[in-house]
Amino acid sequence: MTKSAAILTGDLIGSTDAPEALEPTMARLAAAAEEIARWQGSSARFTRFRGDGWQIRTDPELALRAAVYLHACLRAQDGLLTTRIAIGLGAVESLGTADLSDARGAALTASGHALDKMRRTRRFAIAGTDVDTRDEIIVDLIEGIVLRWTRPQAEAAALALPYPAPTLEEIGRALGISPQAVSYRLAAGSVQSLRDAITAWEDDRGAREAP
Repeated sequence: MTKSAAILTGDLIGSTDAPEALEPTMARLAAAAEEIARWQGSSARFTRFRGDGWQIRTDPELALRAAVYLHACLRAQDGLLTTRIAIGLGAVESLGTADLSDARGAALTASGHALDKMRRTRRFAIAGTDVDTRDEIIVDLIEGIVLRWTRPQAEAAALALPYPAPTLEEIGRALGISPQAVSYRLAAGSVQSLRDAITAWEDDRGAREAP
């Protein structure tokens, strides 16, 4: 059966210069994919390819949150590589057998093409069904925010982005800091504004996906 989905395709930056960071980075992405699977109640089907490449599947409306979350998880941990992420939205005819390596559909094609066309200085791209200038502008603005994150800000963001939204006290316990310090980190990283933008995009995307 053909269903709508989002496919996130990425490749790691600097893996040739820091080969020792490749496996820890892939392991962190795999763990983040498990968290994303919890949000949507179905497997993200994390898949490695071409050495430093990877893919996951998300529900269409979760694609942007997932991309930012993956970026935050890598930025938050010292010694990991960063990644480019291309979001492809559209139909998926098959999710493959064991993973996405033999999956088929327009979402996979859109994601792969978007990654191939990305400038080396970019971190996010979006393409596919019903993607328009509004989507591209939101992705550009979010990229500008996350690329300014310090490591502590990314660490707080990675804890603040999942569903359901945790409290400041819960984030503080995970980080070993006070709720006030958490609030400062999130404000300094514009995380609340970012969450608001992502939520608005999710609502809009959900409406577009509705039959």
